[in-house]
Amino acid sequence: MSDRFYKEKVGKGFTIRFLPLPTIIKHVKELDIMRFIITGRNIDITEGLKSAVEEKLGKLDRFFAPETEVNVTLSVEKERQKIEVTIPVKGNIIRSEQVSSDMYVSIDLVEEVIERQLKKYKNKIVDKQQNAAAFAQEFVEKDYDDDEVKIIRTKRFGIKPMDPEEACVQMELLGHNFYVFFNSETEEVNVVYKRKGNTYGLIEPELD
Repeated sequence: MSDRFYKEKVGKGFTIRFLPLPTIIKHVKELDIMRFIITGRNIDITEGLKSAVEEKLGKLDRFFAPETEVNVTLSVEKERQKIEVTIPVKGNIIRSEQVSSDMYVSIDLVEEVIERQLKKYKNKIVDKQQNAAAFAQEFVEKDYDDDEVKIIRTKRFGIKPMDPEEACVQMELLGHNFYVFFNSETEEVNVVYKRKGNTYGLIEPELD
């Protein structure tokens, strides 16, 4: 495996590898319900931004069990003010990212999106008793309109053993943004995908 990749666990069932990121700054704060871990990339986490994140995303506490961890990353790239929010819960990962020209607008947008996700897919997320324990009782008991997930097409294709670097080359030759392949080094099905800056990511399955 090339040292162009490094590992970071992102949730149940998956490990992702990607190139090193710029120096980051973290801020951790525990509220009565949610535990915020705020990370800044190319941006100073000011008290105003901390307060905005905690106040806006704190509204989501009515959906989750006490001490739920909320991972928030704020980043700036030219005019792009981006917020990424990941909330790992048992059996699922709740995630959203929003970009605008104003970080405070991005923070507002991401809370609205996550709330819609929770309501829309509530019956899919809370499908087992052990999963329900990760959420607030009021949310578990309340009924929401739940959209059916419709798979309208299935595509089958042959895959041959190759290493991640060869998979990246095949992806480029096909003009795709991702490529599914059988990793000859680990004997598992993996996915490579394009990232910014002419770099690549690798997704590997990981049994919990």
